[in-house]
Amino acid sequence: MSAGANYSEENVPPYQLPDPLICANGRAVEDAETWRRIRRPEIVHLFEQEMYGKMPGRVDGTWIEHHPVAKDALGGAATRKQVTIHFTASPGGPKMNLLIYQPNRGSHPYPLFLGLNFGGNHTIHADPGIFLSDAWFPEGFPGIVNNRATEATRGFGVGGWPVEHILQRGYAIATAYYGDLDPDYPDGFKDGVHPLFPGRGPDAWGAIGAWAWGLNRALDYIETDSELDARRVAVQGTSRLGKTALWAGAIDTRFALVISNVSGCGGAALSRRKFGETVTAINTAFPHQFCANFHQYNDREADLPIDQHMLIALVAPRPVYIASAMEDLWADPRGEFLSAYYASPVYRLLGTDGLSVADMPGLSQPVMSTIGYHIRPGMHGITNYDWDCFMDFADKHMRAVSL
Repeated sequence: MSAGANYSEENVPPYQLPDPLICANGRAVEDAETWRRIRRPEIVHLFEQEMYGKMPGRVDGTWIEHHPVAKDALGGAATRKQVTIHFTASPGGPKMNLLIYQPNRGSHPYPLFLGLNFGGNHTIHADPGIFLSDAWFPEGFPGIVNNRATEATRGFGVGGWPVEHILQRGYAIATAYYGDLDPDYPDGFKDGVHPLFPGRGPDAWGAIGAWAWGLNRALDYIETDSELDARRVAVQGTSRLGKTALWAGAIDTRFALVISNVSGCGGAALSRRKFGETVTAINTAFPHQFCANFHQYNDREADLPIDQHMLIALVAPRPVYIASAMEDLWADPRGEFLSAYYASPVYRLLGTDGLSVADMPGLSQPVMSTIGYHIRPGMHGITNYDWDCFMDFADKHMRAVSL
């Protein structure tokens, strides 16, 4: 947290949110057809133009490299698959390594959780069969030598992915290292997948756009795997990868369910509240994550033609779950809840209950309506409690069968 940030509700400025159900011409959205045909595309364009940048489509020349499958991974509990999605004809070009675990109990196709990871696939579990990432890593990360991973990093991030527990619940897992797509530092967009699409204007996509694009390409692959149910994919992420999951899920309606965990500013939290991390703070610390146009709203949040409740509304009518942590004031838990609340009119227009509560629930009292929410004790990060709530939500809304 930053010492200069506002952490008092008394200091939240008065604000008025843009109405997701009022078109640019002032016309009220009164039916689902007007939402889908007019208003939703308008909001997508605003987020592309003013915040995340416009995301390109699939790149020509993409090909899949399949690696040996281990059907007896994790002591026989899982099948492990690893594929490399190459984005150019050259094996040395930009690529994304996708790690998949699917349960060896039950019958396929399996519903699954898809998300990026912070430390490389080999960090989510100590399984020695996971390939050690050959991507660039920042110095200071434990076990990194000359910006490359070593065996000392294997299993380092196991807490973020309770693999066996997820498999036991009947879900498969698919994950890739976000640094495969774009390194998380201001490199002038010279690395990762950005150079595949030359030409950068003020609305050109930033790092969050590149990471979200990778999630969409992972879903392309999942659609080709008959043992995975591409119709029941929950895209999820924590912190900046929670922002990424929301943007990917908003743009790509193939995702059945979207999960944002402590995503804060630029994710689920309302920007106009100026609570915790602000637009100025995030653009200063991470100038590469959003498009250049977003920087003009530093200290001018009220001038944004959008706010984050409209991002959540873009997921409608598909289920979306938002998770906060009590001590994570930097991510503005109340602002995350209010985004869910103010997205609800769009969900109700489209025939769902939206968020079923009007008041922010107490600690560890999850709301499981079409827009779900919880706030738990503790700090920024992801816990087993979060995962249990995510899987309970998916059980309800994707009709997965627990084993």
